Amino acid sequence: MSLKTTIRLHLWLETGDTMVFGMGRVQLLDLIERHGSLRKAAAALGMSYRAAWCKLRATEQALGVKLVEAQAHKREGCRLTAQGQEFRERFRRWFDEVENCALTRAERLFPWPVAGFFEEREPEAPLPAPPPRGLSVTAP
Repeated sequence: MSLKTTIRLHLWLETGDTMVFGMGRVQLLDLIERHGSLRKAAAALGMSYRAAWCKLRATEQALGVKLVEAQAHKREGCRLTAQGQEFRERFRRWFDEVENCALTRAERLFPWPVAGFFEEREPEAPLPAPPPRGLSVTAP
């Protein structure tokens, strides 16, 4: 079968009605680190400075830690705090673990290759034939 699919996962952490952290926050922190500027990071994501600032502040308030700090001189922009770097990496590791688990299950259940969102990977073992139509599939 020539069908090639990519798994897409939307994972985030929330408290009640407040979104605390997800891949959007990871991207924002990555871009702040790359550009040294919240304004440039927001522009790279196609959002306003205010929207990026509000998202960042909501996350900091929910977590009770500063994720970003201003450089010594305002003109130098900002950088990630140690807590910002650590939380970003922990979320990324969690996302990768969940994605790997989902990929392993997909490889067992579907008769075609399924790649991860960030990189393609080869199936770990040959895929079994799909069950006859009308039968349910139970995961081992």
